[in-house]
Amino acid sequence: MKLDRIDRRILEAMQRNGRVSNLELAEQVGLSPTPCSRRVKRLEESGIIRRHVTLLNQSMLGLKLTAYIGISMDRHTPDRFEAFEAEVARYPEVMECSVVTGQSSDYLLKAVVPDMEYYEKFLLGRLTRIAGVTGVHSSFELRRVVHRTELPLDHISDQTSL
Repeated sequence: MKLDRIDRRILEAMQRNGRVSNLELAEQVGLSPTPCSRRVKRLEESGIIRRHVTLLNQSMLGLKLTAYIGISMDRHTPDRFEAFEAEVARYPEVMECSVVTGQSSDYLLKAVVPDMEYYEKFLLGRLTRIAGVTGVHSSFELRRVVHRTELPLDHISDQTSL
């Protein structure tokens, strides 16, 4: 799919405000509403725009503790990894889960919980009980320095093919 500077401007504007109306978006990117709407639909259908979400204030909802959890597995087999991934995908506390390299861990999870007591129950009652988990290393966020939801799009120039 080819993207031009107008597509990039649409994506940047929608990342800043997913509730922007088509009329406002069209004005911001220099298009009339109908072509703007067509471009957004094309970006959605292509999968570049995956979905629209509402970002909530974690702290105001009582979710005060963010943990980064390294998980080590006993075996590096597809069935072991698939079972682990299916299980952690069910946990609403897990915000992100990635297979990683360059560490002693196989997975890196980001979990959000209310407090340390809840985290202990989550860790001991759920994470460490998943078949194949042999090691867990937890680090806790003291203060978030940078938090973005917008992806960088500076690498997209006129007529970039993705």
